[in-house]
Amino acid sequence: MNECIIVTGANGQVGSELVEQLRLIYGQKSVIALDIRHSGIENTGPFIQSDITELENLQEIFRAYKPTQVYHLAAILSAVGEQNPKKAWDLNMGGLLNILDCCVAYQVKKVFWPSSIAVFGPATPKDLSAQYTIMDPTTVYGISKLAGERWCEYYFKQFNLDVRSIRYPGIISWKTPPGGGTTDYAVQMYHDAISTKKYECYLSRGSRLPMIYMEDAIRATLLLMDAPVAAIQIRSSYNVAGISFTPEEEALSINTHIPEFTLTYNSADSRQQIADSWPDSIDDSQATNDWGWRPAFDLKKITETMLHELSAHPESVHA
Repeated sequence: MNECIIVTGANGQVGSELVEQLRLIYGQKSVIALDIRHSGIENTGPFIQSDITELENLQEIFRAYKPTQVYHLAAILSAVGEQNPKKAWDLNMGGLLNILDCCVAYQVKKVFWPSSIAVFGPATPKDLSAQYTIMDPTTVYGISKLAGERWCEYYFKQFNLDVRSIRYPGIISWKTPPGGGTTDYAVQMYHDAISTKKYECYLSRGSRLPMIYMEDAIRATLLLMDAPVAAIQIRSSYNVAGISFTPEEEALSINTHIPEFTLTYNSADSRQQIADSWPDSIDDSQATNDWGWRPAFDLKKITETMLHELSAHPESVHA
């Protein structure tokens, strides 16, 4: 049977690179990119402009294309979500429920939906936060992700819908600009290292957060989706970790390539409170045991790759 894959939020940080990878695997015409806004992605294959909160439009798309897999990535991220919590909830939660309902109605084989380390909160243990632990998110983004995890497991149990999920840490990529997340300082620092040789960080020196390089994030996603059904033991969302580091550690890593780069701090920013509520590191041993996950990128390799790619593609640098 030929695959037909729909990717929502296809113009986003993860979506744009996931669409590219899926088209390499399944063929250009087999992967339908869907987003509320136009971008360059429509030049590389099928594209639909649509709003996932409009159920009737979504139903028409599912009827027309009969997807076998859906990657539902459309969401409003943590810091942006705090500027308009109601809108973030409506999109993040209403959009997910619309997607899940359509996937049940049109018998989609597999569904991927990303959760986030934003499901954790101040009472979550800071070091190696476990797969099952206290979750008391402080942002509407985190609240919607935690609720979404429960809905995904519910749809699996009630409707036998094969939903699979990863709790993404902060994602680092050179191809797309920072998109409004709390961990996006790590991406912006590399951009500024290339463009101005200095960066003022909105998080404090000791803010240690879990991060993952995009290539690892995409690989983890596809590894999970390719795993046999029997291997998937968690139907809420899997912890997946890359590495954890602080702004200072990233700056020191950059200094090995750009000695004149300087880092300063201005943490009088609401994102500091969000970062303070998240773990320093997370335990992803369940993902390793169930479907063989292991990261390939450490901080040294991330820095080398980011600086090389941004230097080679100056049009991608956002100061």
